[in-house]
Amino acid sequence: MSSVEEFRTEARAWLRAHLSGEFADLRGRGGPGREHEAFAERLAWERHMAAEGWTCIGWPEEYGGRGASLAQQVAFHEEYALAEAPARVGHIGEQLLGPTLIAFGTPAQRARFLPKIVSVEELWCQGYSEPDAGSDLANVRTRAERDDDGDGDGDGDWVVTGQKIWTSLAHESDWCFVVARTEPGSVRHAGLSYLLVPLGQPGVEIRPITQLTGTSEFNEVFFDGARTDAGNIVGAPGDGWRIAMATLGFERGVSTLGQQVGFRRELTAVIELAKANGAAADPLIRDRIARAWTGLETIRCNALRMLDGVAAGAPGPEASIGKIFWATWHRELGELAMDVCGADGMLAAGEPYDLTDWQRLFLFSRSDTIYAGSNEIQRNVIAERVLGLPKEARA
Repeated sequence: MSSVEEFRTEARAWLRAHLSGEFADLRGRGGPGREHEAFAERLAWERHMAAEGWTCIGWPEEYGGRGASLAQQVAFHEEYALAEAPARVGHIGEQLLGPTLIAFGTPAQRARFLPKIVSVEELWCQGYSEPDAGSDLANVRTRAERDDDGDGDGDGDWVVTGQKIWTSLAHESDWCFVVARTEPGSVRHAGLSYLLVPLGQPGVEIRPITQLTGTSEFNEVFFDGARTDAGNIVGAPGDGWRIAMATLGFERGVSTLGQQVGFRRELTAVIELAKANGAAADPLIRDRIARAWTGLETIRCNALRMLDGVAAGAPGPEASIGKIFWATWHRELGELAMDVCGADGMLAAGEPYDLTDWQRLFLFSRSDTIYAGSNEIQRNVIAERVLGLPKEARA
């Protein structure tokens, strides 16, 4: 395997060469609040990446990856962001489910699902949150029951009934990994299982949710007797909480440093706008810009510290600290952007609800402090599991 700098140089050269021709117009397309942009074209781009060996680079070679080191993966994500390459469409399968199956899946599950994640033939979404239990992941009401075929060989199906919400890109996905309650009468973390459920079947209804931005990348997913093969359970029945928490650990990985390249680009653009329209003459605006710059440096330092824990095999409290910090920072950047825009920020770009990039940043970044574990939940995690403070009273 090449050195980190050699790997970075290879990635940079490949991106420069291939973000051209039919893919040239995809630079900067997609991302939070903009997942509707050129989705089919971005899918084609990602399948092109797969054919060239640039998906799932951190996976072991035996599962279709390149066995890239943690530092090499960071380098790739940074170069991808610096190239303004389009937002990925298969990241939930690649960064969440794939590593989970590598760690906990059976050989049959790996053989069935991993190749189609690498090739971007099948897209995945995450079925965790439920109505009235958005960040309280243990408060699961979706249930799954075994329906054996009666021949005594233990096969058959799981039958899933319930509702998930805030399911990112479910309307574009082929499969969903679902946390469901499989032990009647169980409560909280006990009795949960981690199931792989196909979405293209009777008994599954997906309803996109219209957001403040006017777009719909979040969804409600209703399961009404939906079925999945008995072998599509990851881990043992009742072991779903442990598997689900491992997936969340994979979620806060190397891509965070690439994310910060995008944040830096947004901050730079805000600074240039403030210089151009005179907002930089306001000392309060200059102070907020300085705070944003130092905040971004702090986010990067904490991300590097977190990755030390990932490299050691156990993400530490830095993951929760980092989530609170970057989510709050990005929300405040949206507020700063609107104040820099001034009165112009109140005018839509066009009819009927065409938003400017700054308006979309301001509106969509409100969700940053909610999804992937709300700020309130992350503070509870830090207080209870890291600092050892008394647990919050619960009904």
